[in-house]
Amino acid sequence: MDNLKYAIVTNNLSIHYGDFTAVKDVSLNIERQKITAIIGPSGCGKSTFLRAINRMNDFVPSCHVTGELLLDGINLYAKEVDPVEVRRKIGMVFQKPNPFPKSIYDNIAWGAKINGYKGDMEELVVSSLMSAALWDEVKDKLHQSAYALSGGQQQRLCIARAIAIQPEIILMDEPASALDPISTLAIEELMQELKKNYTIIIVTHNMQQAARASDFTAMMMLDMDGSRSGTIIEFDETTKIFTNPNDKRTQDYVTGRYG
Repeated sequence: MDNLKYAIVTNNLSIHYGDFTAVKDVSLNIERQKITAIIGPSGCGKSTFLRAINRMNDFVPSCHVTGELLLDGINLYAKEVDPVEVRRKIGMVFQKPNPFPKSIYDNIAWGAKINGYKGDMEELVVSSLMSAALWDEVKDKLHQSAYALSGGQQQRLCIARAIAIQPEIILMDEPASALDPISTLAIEELMQELKKNYTIIIVTHNMQQAARASDFTAMMMLDMDGSRSGTIIEFDETTKIFTNPNDKRTQDYVTGRYG
């Protein structure tokens, strides 16, 4: 496997909650510094799969994983791997903006501090906000509450907070679903800038967003064997998925005929 080309590799990854298998046998090669979209109907395991990448499912006591999930060739579920370190390398942005009840400045600085950042904090805050295309809008109000920002600004602040801990990968779970069209476009444009330095994996229900923003797309569906497990039925370059998919279910979904 080319560890230089691929940031994340999964081999027959399955995610279980007790006796129930929520996601079954996912094998993917996710390229570095590209945007990979995960699409599919509600309840097919997209967010569960995304959370598995940075081990957030560990917080669910009944959850366990089989198969392999490799970052830079290292199995993230090996016993010797520290999940806290995994989450430092793999940042996450959630569906709804979730800034801390702190100032704009402290939202950026806090995560860096608890992760042991020893450099120039002022410089880190400025560079993180600039990378999230937010600096010009907040540079004169860094010590005001993050809650005073608009929804779109709050989401970009959350992206800046994720960047501040200097991850390799950024996961985004429906990052624009709560935003207006202008803010959504701003997030998509920001993603194009961020992929110059980061690998981005995004879950989205917005087919136009997936088509516009991503380089690769994975189509998830519930398995047809009656198990109600989610699985990836097709993975390819986004242009291929949206113009000439191999699976009729993919075509029906991306064209709005599904169901």
